[in-house]
Amino acid sequence: MVETEKFIEYFQEIELKKPADTIIQQIKNLISSGILKPGDRLPSERALVERFGVGRGHIREAIKKLEFYGILKTMPQSGTFVANLGVKALEGLISNILNLEKEDFESLMETRGLLEVHAARLAANRASSEEIEEIAKAHNEFKKRVEMGDSGLEEDLIFHLKIAEFSKNSVLKSLISLLTTDIINLTRKYDTCRDGRFRVALEEHESVLEGIERREPEKAAEAMAEHMRMVRLERETLKGTGDKKFRGTDGFPQEEKK
Repeated sequence: MVETEKFIEYFQEIELKKPADTIIQQIKNLISSGILKPGDRLPSERALVERFGVGRGHIREAIKKLEFYGILKTMPQSGTFVANLGVKALEGLISNILNLEKEDFESLMETRGLLEVHAARLAANRASSEEIEEIAKAHNEFKKRVEMGDSGLEEDLIFHLKIAEFSKNSVLKSLISLLTTDIINLTRKYDTCRDGRFRVALEEHESVLEGIERREPEKAAEAMAEHMRMVRLERETLKGTGDKKFRGTDGFPQEEKK
C-alpha cells in the first residue's frame, strides 16, 4: 500500500443531506428540547420558507413525510400540528424516518417492485373506464418524450403514480408516492435509463397498460413484475454483478438458485 494512503480506511464518505432531511432533523431537535410539544402548531409554510431559505417543495416534502408517519397532522384552514404522542415516541419515529433516507437503491427497488405489482393488479380490477383513459394518457405523454429521444423520467413515474392512484388503495398510493422523489434522484444518480433503456421501458409500459385495459389483473401484474425485474437487472448490470436477487416473475425478490 502506498504510504500516503495507509490511513485511507479510517476516513468515512461524506453524506450530504437533502434540505428535507435537515428540516426533519430540526423538528426532531425542537421536540427533543421541549420547545415543540405535542399539540403545538408549526409556523406557516410561508414563514418556514423564509426562515429555512429553501423552496416550498422542500418544506412540503418534509411535512408530507412527517404526516405520513403520523408525527404531524394538517388541519384544513387551521395549520399543521405536532401529533399528540409522547416526546420519546415522536423522537423514535423521526429517527426511523431519517434512517430510511439512506441511499439504498437495491432496497428501494425491491420495495417498489412489491408495491407496483400489486397496484397494477388492483388497477386492472378497480379502475373505471375514465380512469384507465387517464393511465393511457400518462403512457402517451411518456411515449412522446421517448420518441423525442428523451428519457422522460418524470412522465415514466407519472404513469406509475396513476396506476397507484387508481388501485383505489390509499395506503398503497401513499407508499408509492413517498418513494417517488428518491426513485427520481437515485435513478439519475445511477443512470439506469442510459443506452436506450427508456425505449425498452416504453414497451414494458404498453404491456402493463394492455393488461389494465383488458381488465386482466394477473396479466397486468406479470407485466409490471417483468418491468420491475428489467429495471433491477439494468442496475445490476451496471454494477457488473448480474441479476442475482430479482428473478421472480411475480415481482418478489428471490435468492439466487444454487
